[in-house]
Amino acid sequence: MELCDGGELFDRIVARGRYTERAAAAAARTVAEVVRACHAHGVMHRDLKPENFLYAGKEEDAQLKAIDFGLSVFFRPGERFSEIVGSPYYMAPEVLRRSYGPEVDIWSAGVILYILLCGVPPFWAETEQGVARSILRGVLDFDREPWPRISDSAKSLVRQMLEMDPRKRLTARQVLAHPWLQDAKKAPNVPLGDVVRARLKQFSVMNRFKKKAMRVIAEHLSAEEVEVIKEMFALMDTDNNGRVTLEELKAGLARVGSKLAEPEMELLMEAADVDGDGYLDYAEFVAITIHLQRLSNDQHLRKAFLFFDRDSSGYIERAELADALADDSGRADDAIVDHVLQEVDTDKDGRVSFVEFVAMMKAGTDWRKASRQYSKQRFKSLGNSLIKDGSISMRHLK
Repeated sequence: MELCDGGELFDRIVARGRYTERAAAAAARTVAEVVRACHAHGVMHRDLKPENFLYAGKEEDAQLKAIDFGLSVFFRPGERFSEIVGSPYYMAPEVLRRSYGPEVDIWSAGVILYILLCGVPPFWAETEQGVARSILRGVLDFDREPWPRISDSAKSLVRQMLEMDPRKRLTARQVLAHPWLQDAKKAPNVPLGDVVRARLKQFSVMNRFKKKAMRVIAEHLSAEEVEVIKEMFALMDTDNNGRVTLEELKAGLARVGSKLAEPEMELLMEAADVDGDGYLDYAEFVAITIHLQRLSNDQHLRKAFLFFDRDSSGYIERAELADALADDSGRADDAIVDHVLQEVDTDKDGRVSFVEFVAMMKAGTDWRKASRQYSKQRFKSLGNSLIKDGSISMRHLK
């Protein structure tokens, strides 16, 4: 595989001292070119998000490249798909409705563009049902900073990429032909402000705490648990090279009677492959095993919690959280620590309790559940309208 050691898209933006609409346009153009190339070859990526764009090298002019085609599929013109796959904030409304085609990649690219310009996703809520409802409403906020300073041409492109009706949404070729991208080098070079860079930085490290906790659990299992998992790892690692591929994982799970569907296995693989090399090493395999057990063992979670709770106070204090979120240089950004604390600390006492830690670890956006919730609401709405016009009675509906 090709090595891309230039960092993620947002990390590069944050590292720059100055970030402008012109820089956002350059990145957005590459994202659109990736979508055009994929669709021209009959491939739907289905998981476009900022983390899946890496720079080939550390040079200022290094090429931005797309990675992680684990959820990608080949498609034929007019073919519709129903699996709910992808990442929460980048999911198109038709994915939640379980009938979609390659237009979903344009939607995801539009979400990325929105974030590139203002630093926050266009559709957000506290719960998975809330996010789903927000996506299905499709209301875009162009009032918050820095939107008043952003060109009308950029807003026009965002609107057309986040068009609710996939039939009216721009194609990748039309996106690239849009005046804002045609004249990307002429886009305003006015800084978008520190607030956007700060928001993008939050995106880059939000999951670091949870991933680190999973590794801690992997490293603190009992001898008996380790032996069982070692045997399972050996069973799946059929070529004995010390790592498990997606195909080996699928075959191994089938042999042990797993009922997981293929898209779910792919999602598990993506979640566990922390270093993004396309394989599961032993520690990553342990993490996926814990996921398969649905983190039901509170002893594992307690061990992870105590790892961060260095003074055994029963809470992960702010300083302890900062240690957990430290980067390679041993430092943690205060704003990022505050942001993570705000997300996890539900009772707002300035620290993370064990209950809050468990809630964070067990939290996961269940998009199948969100989709069912949407279907239930649609059915209820339909029922109400039928009752109103007298075509069906409540007894029949029941």
